[in-house]
Amino acid sequence: MKLHLHERGDGDKLALLIHGGMSDHRTWHAVEDELVARGYRVIAPDLRGHGASPRGEYRPELLGDDLAENLPSGADVAIGHSLGGLSLSLAAERLRPEKAIYSDPGFALDAVPAEATAFMRKMVATATEDSVRTMNPRWSQADIDAELAGFALFDPAFFDGVKGDYVPERPVVPSLVQVADPSFTVNAELAAELERRGFEVRTVKGAGHCVHRDDLPGFMASLEGWI
Repeated sequence: MKLHLHERGDGDKLALLIHGGMSDHRTWHAVEDELVARGYRVIAPDLRGHGASPRGEYRPELLGDDLAENLPSGADVAIGHSLGGLSLSLAAERLRPEKAIYSDPGFALDAVPAEATAFMRKMVATATEDSVRTMNPRWSQADIDAELAGFALFDPAFFDGVKGDYVPERPVVPSLVQVADPSFTVNAELAAELERRGFEVRTVKGAGHCVHRDDLPGFMASLEGWI
């Protein structure tokens, strides 16, 4: 499937930014600013069923295939948030970035309670500027606007097909797992297991699941040595 790709910057280094579920490339606007200022060219796709990319069948394996087919291999760094982290992990063997960063990744989808999925469905369907701001008091207006824009283009059928557990057996490139505090996708047991398997794990204290929007300075500080 041909994905919509957002590109910005003309630096000598290349960063790939993979958004999470229900969002699109606009969720990365502030991180993109930081990376472009540091000399990166940024490529940020919209996953299938999101943003300006096509709709279709929804399975995690297909999300990984899409990234491998649409993005260049050998990037200096690739960052995936939540479902984007899972998608990146399924494409990492083929994309082979120099470094991979998984921000509060959704590796274990079956661990997400059914009531959480039901809540997310309702959240997307009923979202307003006020509801997004109330749920995310630390977000900027640009973050709120990006969230509402992503919700408006998201295909709710996506929820029905993306299931399963995909915890990577090992990192195929040097890999950091960035964990929110608290995290509903990476509990202490999973964090310890990922460390045992060879991932570096860093926690951003006090940040919610969307670390880069809750605490941009904390997000960037936790990537020291990785970007």
